[in-house]
Amino acid sequence: MATRTRVVWAPVRSTIRHIGTGAGVNPAKQASAAAATAIAPQPSHIYHTPSIQDEILLVNTLRDYRILRNRWFREGKTVGFVPTMGALHDGHASLAERARRENDIVVSSIFVNPAQFAPTEDLAKYPRTLERDLAILDEAGVDVAFVPSVEEMYPAGIVLDVGAQAGSFVEVKGKSHQMEGMIRPHFFRGVATVVTKLFNMMQPTRSYFGQKDIQQCIVIKSMIRDLHIPTDIVIAPTIREHDGLAMSSRNRYLSAEERSVAPILYRALAEARDVYNRGGSRREDIILAAEKVIEADPRAKLEYLSLANPSSLREEEKVTRREGAILSGAVRIGKTRIIDNLLLGTSVERLSSQN
Repeated sequence: MATRTRVVWAPVRSTIRHIGTGAGVNPAKQASAAAATAIAPQPSHIYHTPSIQDEILLVNTLRDYRILRNRWFREGKTVGFVPTMGALHDGHASLAERARRENDIVVSSIFVNPAQFAPTEDLAKYPRTLERDLAILDEAGVDVAFVPSVEEMYPAGIVLDVGAQAGSFVEVKGKSHQMEGMIRPHFFRGVATVVTKLFNMMQPTRSYFGQKDIQQCIVIKSMIRDLHIPTDIVIAPTIREHDGLAMSSRNRYLSAEERSVAPILYRALAEARDVYNRGGSRREDIILAAEKVIEADPRAKLEYLSLANPSSLREEEKVTRREGAILSGAVRIGKTRIIDNLLLGTSVERLSSQN
């Protein structure tokens, strides 16, 4: 289980500064940024190394960001990018910290992407905690926070009804319909579209994603290969709570009782992994072990379990030692969906490096 070292917080940065070029900045955004400048980092276990500047920069428009990016190009700087939808936790912080170690500049975006929500999903209820998020990014050593408006990201506008949408969208065929795609059929269309936009805008050297969203990682790797997008994808291990629950922004929706049930998916996947580690390779045996754990608690409603090829995401009848497999699943506890995965016979390092 991946864990993070708790260390003593030491103040390196003290302010959050907004960058704007006058005409490109909305007064409402300036007011929001002014509120953000009042944030002082609080003592935290999040550790970061000193960056090239003493304050995180808050940027709202591509026009303003490109001024910075062009300068970094001229100076030969490498740029690490951590895309997020906000409501940050230690998993996001760990990605930013790794990007800090491996790049000259670190940029993180905060954008709640409407295109990956279905009309039946409540976009308005997704947690938005900008001031707290900026403080977390600042402590993690991020140089620039890119916080665009919906209008900046979708010039043609965006509605949740896919049939009524206008503008350009990206679809990754063959890897978006299974697993999470079975439950959320248009989700990866929205993900691929917004990530393509962000890659084009941020122009990162390396981009960082968490293993928890493993299908998203595979979809994005396929997309950058097919569209010749010049960034390296780095997949980092899932960061977990003390009881194994994968950290997620949606965990805050859980009641106290639901939170006590939530680790059941991890326990189920771990039980199935034990079958593999003891020499089992048949899908039937591996999936059955996980099903038994989940079915033992009626408070957890199983949505799916998957044993998929790490490259193609096709369901496997048998795990081969040469390729391994992705063991994943989703359960619903109350109104909250919990997703998780474990890797059998492969690793995030191997998945990061494969084409």
